[in-house]
Amino acid sequence: MEHIIKTGIASYGMSGKLFHAPFIQAHPGFELSAIVERHKDESRVKYPDSRLYRSFEELLADDSLELIIVNTPVQTHFEYAKAALEAGKHIVVEKPFTVNAEEAKALDELATEKQLHLIVYQNRRYDGDYRSIKNIVENQLLGSLKEAELRYDRYRTGHSGKAHKEGDQPGAGNLHDLGAHLIDQAIQLFGFPEAVFADVFTMRENMIANDYFEVILYYPRPFRVRVKGTVFARESVYPFVLHGELGTFMQQRSDLQETQLLNDVIPSTNPWIPAPQGFDGLLHTLENGEVVRKETRSEMGNYMDFYSDVYATIVNGETNPVPASEAILTMRILDAALLSAREKRVISL
Repeated sequence: MEHIIKTGIASYGMSGKLFHAPFIQAHPGFELSAIVERHKDESRVKYPDSRLYRSFEELLADDSLELIIVNTPVQTHFEYAKAALEAGKHIVVEKPFTVNAEEAKALDELATEKQLHLIVYQNRRYDGDYRSIKNIVENQLLGSLKEAELRYDRYRTGHSGKAHKEGDQPGAGNLHDLGAHLIDQAIQLFGFPEAVFADVFTMRENMIANDYFEVILYYPRPFRVRVKGTVFARESVYPFVLHGELGTFMQQRSDLQETQLLNDVIPSTNPWIPAPQGFDGLLHTLENGEVVRKETRSEMGNYMDFYSDVYATIVNGETNPVPASEAILTMRILDAALLSAREKRVISL
């Protein structure tokens, strides 16, 4: 590739180590030029050729950088993204995009004013299991949809100790952390809802931030979407369930990319993860007048496709894969869900 995007990463925590650095390093269109570690030198082991900075300000002062990855705690996203745009950098901002929709709109307006690309990192759009659900919806294999449930359950009864995720801070909590993935997927699959009703609270003892959420998205009748997450699911259920007038589709969360990245597998623009072992979905519907019930296997996902899309956006002027305008919609629903839970009422959008 003639144009190489010199890229800097704002943080080398889990997000930087797993979801950004390996892909930037392996993609032929990018150069992992700089990494911020405030106190440690962990990035030197895998990325010794990158420059090590001790502050975000040092990163922004590097005139050679064209793209900045804002993957710091969500409470800093607005400040850091704003500073990067004002410094003339294109940016990728981790999810959740910001603390609230107001901040998200302000960043969108600034990026437009500066004629810079602002891309939000919604990597779960590139999961194989999600792509299977998208295929079912787009091909209308269930006929007119009546009900959908998207879940992100875990079994984590302890505390992480991370104040930005579980402390008394705006944007902390399971709703912003995992709910942002599910709400983004719901919007992509079904469009923007008319209203929201939510139950959001804390189940674990001595916990400040929410760790349970159930959000009902109201669409024109007769269709409803339920988005849910808990930290007390020791046994899993199907996390994706669609019901339509012709039948049902259920899909396991089977994408193996995160597991492979934790095992230090190097990603690639080519397929680099194994296909799901066995079947991971169930389709029970009506095809050509006959009832069909069959197990299905999802396709392989690839987060590298996100960075290929980022490259195409910055270098070739192609469509932004996750523009701020879409992320604002997710933030509006998150804001409405918190308001609904506080006031115990349906919030019109």
